[in-house]
Amino acid sequence: MKMSVAVAALLLFLSGSAEFTEACSCSPEHPQQAYCNADVVIRAKVVGRKEVVTGNDAYGYPIKMIQYDVKQMKMYKGPDGAIETVFTGPSSALCGVTLESDGRKEYLITGKMDSNDTLRVNLCDYIESWESLSLTQKKSLGERYQMGCDCKVVQCSSIPCSISDPSECLWTDWVVEGTVQGTQAQLYTCVKRTDGSCAWYRGSTPPKKDFMDIEEP
Repeated sequence: MKMSVAVAALLLFLSGSAEFTEACSCSPEHPQQAYCNADVVIRAKVVGRKEVVTGNDAYGYPIKMIQYDVKQMKMYKGPDGAIETVFTGPSSALCGVTLESDGRKEYLITGKMDSNDTLRVNLCDYIESWESLSLTQKKSLGERYQMGCDCKVVQCSSIPCSISDPSECLWTDWVVEGTVQGTQAQLYTCVKRTDGSCAWYRGSTPPKKDFMDIEEP
């Protein structure tokens, strides 16, 4: 009987691990797409870290999370009021994100708000050190990325690849440059034009009317 319970517990643990692994299985996102998909986008410093218990699961086991205390420098997208805490899994195996918490490093943090209005982040969210972002990326946060939220950036992970709808832009950094932080990620935004199609636009300012009126890329 004891052996059956132990086996059942092991199977439950493995099943839970598989679910967490699956939850973290995600493709890289272009910064614009990450911005559009997120509930919250902030620039912040992490000033504290501690492990907390946020409740119990269906089997009565405590749910442990890492709570990061943050000092918000700027909010680009999100609710009214400053974000003061960010929660993530306790380890990378459980989708947790590791951030430096000495208050020296600034991050761009994107994430989702849960039903309790708590910001949660995981390895699938776009989180980068502020200094690693290009000037165009920094200036695009807000209005310029927001302009492209009616478009969809589709990653090309292997050739051949193509878009399936005029409202899509093909993101080729990985196959062309071997990195997801390539030219398109750093310098381009996918923007909707007056004919309803979407196309890449380079620059840190909103597109001019002559670009918006062009029918072909």
